[in-house]
Amino acid sequence: MKMKLLLSGLALALGSGYALTAFSQVKPDVLVKQRQAAMTLQGKYFGPMGGMAAGKVPYRADVVTYNASLLDALSRMPWDGFTESTKDLKDVKTAALPAIWNEPAKFKEAQDRYQSETAKLVSVVKSGDEAAVKAQIVAVGKACDSCHEGFRQRQ
Repeated sequence: MKMKLLLSGLALALGSGYALTAFSQVKPDVLVKQRQAAMTLQGKYFGPMGGMAAGKVPYRADVVTYNASLLDALSRMPWDGFTESTKDLKDVKTAALPAIWNEPAKFKEAQDRYQSETAKLVSVVKSGDEAAVKAQIVAVGKACDSCHEGFRQRQ
């Protein structure tokens, strides 16, 4: 009886492992679409804050608080979509430059800087200091731009 239970448990554990492996094998074109969707959403939530920091639209602390928190979560999403399998896709339009795969440490550094500046924005927003928030929005924008300059084709 104990042996049957043990073998059943082992079979279940092995089966679960194979199922998880199958689920984790996402097609490269799907990875590209997911990373592009994350980047599009980042633009959606950063755009209004950029306008506020530049004085083009009135500053609204509630919008900045909401958008900064979403941007912080989104800042961690696209990176696992830059796998080697997405490097040379012929049927998928992408602006990703070869430097992403040729200089992975530099690409990771740019990601980390962007995520760090975005996390700082969330912290600064809590201070309620409008000038400091606007300055940090600019810092996030610069981090975003620095990644685009070296790793994305000009649009």
